[in-house]
Amino acid sequence: MVSTRERTAMLNGHEFSYLDSGEGPAILFIHGLTGSRRNWAHLIATLKTDHRVLAPDLFGHGASAKPMGDYSLGAHAATLRDLLDLLSISRVTLVGHSFGGGIAMEFCYLFPERVQRLVLVSSGGLGRDVSRLLRAATLPGAELVLPLIASSWVRGRVEAAGRILAGTGLRASPETTEIWRGFTTLADADTRRAFLATTRGVIDPGGQTVSAHDHLPMGIEIPTLIVWGTRDRMIPAWHATAGHQAIADSRVVLFEGAGHFPHLDEPERFAQVLGDFMAR
Repeated sequence: MVSTRERTAMLNGHEFSYLDSGEGPAILFIHGLTGSRRNWAHLIATLKTDHRVLAPDLFGHGASAKPMGDYSLGAHAATLRDLLDLLSISRVTLVGHSFGGGIAMEFCYLFPERVQRLVLVSSGGLGRDVSRLLRAATLPGAELVLPLIASSWVRGRVEAAGRILAGTGLRASPETTEIWRGFTTLADADTRRAFLATTRGVIDPGGQTVSAHDHLPMGIEIPTLIVWGTRDRMIPAWHATAGHQAIADSRVVLFEGAGHFPHLDEPERFAQVLGDFMAR
């Protein structure tokens, strides 16, 4: 049985937390906004044991530090490069979800020689459209509203309502559960500050402000898998087509009926699709 190691590294003077499991060619999983390495924990045991799996908490998320500073795509990509250097990993398969997909594409643009394959899951950076919820976080005054709606009073009442619904036999979907978990992290002031800085770096009230299209056609010549849920309400599924058109060596797999977290909605299928892609 492959052991999963929880580790902490000092990167740029700050603690950086990550999971490290298995041996062999490396796969690096990159979570999205308000996410953490737990988004991928169920896949570590499912993937073949002939790969080394890394799943970090990005700075500003999870158990990693939440320093004042740069939360741009390039800064996150450079941090992941530093992690690979620390671990003496020369090349890696990148799997990025949502905001993590934007980081993965930025990594490919900055360090193409370090990337063996690319997997984009409901990725940001492929179009302007994004949910109103994330756009609202960029409005003036959001830093005053977030502490109120993420307060223990509000969270306690929502969780109480959830328990009542659970008692009637209704269960929250994996997507709803993960979104709620991410939302509850915003009760912490440092996490909230990092979230606002990160969100405002890639989104404005009109939508996504950072586009990969200026770089993808000439910057990425890497085998790429694009996975999307057809009922994604965070970033519309047609962005998968935009990515496919921009990346020459790419294929698209749509998960019918899945939302913004297809790897959580259908984890067995996602693991199979990823495994098949890795075996190409």
